[in-house]
Amino acid sequence: MTKEKTDKKRTIVVPGEVIASGKEFLPGDGTRREGKDIIALKFGLLEKSDKLVKVIPLSGAYIPRTGNTVIGQVTDLTFNGWFIDVGAPHLGFLPVAECAGYINKKDLAEHYAIGDTLVCKVRATRTKSVELTMKDQTCKKLNGGFLMSVNPTRVPRVIGRAGSMVSTIKNETGCSIIVGQNGMIWIKGRDIQSEMLARDAITLIVEKPFIDGLTDQVKDFLNKRKNG
Repeated sequence: MTKEKTDKKRTIVVPGEVIASGKEFLPGDGTRREGKDIIALKFGLLEKSDKLVKVIPLSGAYIPRTGNTVIGQVTDLTFNGWFIDVGAPHLGFLPVAECAGYINKKDLAEHYAIGDTLVCKVRATRTKSVELTMKDQTCKKLNGGFLMSVNPTRVPRVIGRAGSMVSTIKNETGCSIIVGQNGMIWIKGRDIQSEMLARDAITLIVEKPFIDGLTDQVKDFLNKRKNG
């Protein structure tokens, strides 16, 4: 019930709109403070979490941030690492030094080959480069399953509060799902039917990110498809 009430408080805001007033509120992503007011900088979905106010944009490209979990594909390799397409304006680079375990530097393709799909972390960002790392327990090479791409601005809705939305889809479909903050989503199920069900549920979220009662709509959608 609490989550449903939170959904209904979400409203669409436009740049320049005053979305909160008072020193007790803190400006988050997509906002700035002007005197006692917090102003929206983007067209998007207003979200208030305790005292933090932010705007989730409804469109836009992926802009890498340090610490982001991303899913990408190896496009090329050099003597000291791999180039990874993570959907950013520039290719990501994974240095050999940022991989765990032994690496045969004479043949890097033994470890990661062109076309491999990896879950990485953004280690650092610069003007025209994105440095990646595999030194995190969540990072790994993905096998099987398939990738789908969504607008990166929809990722918070796909994940849900504290992971509630993606957990619902996992539980109802039995699929393993990894959501990259770059909008790439990996899905692997016991069969093609379960994978397509998970994909369709995510598509529903992406197409209707700001409607009231989205969590319940997704649950109803999954139940009807499973029992239909």
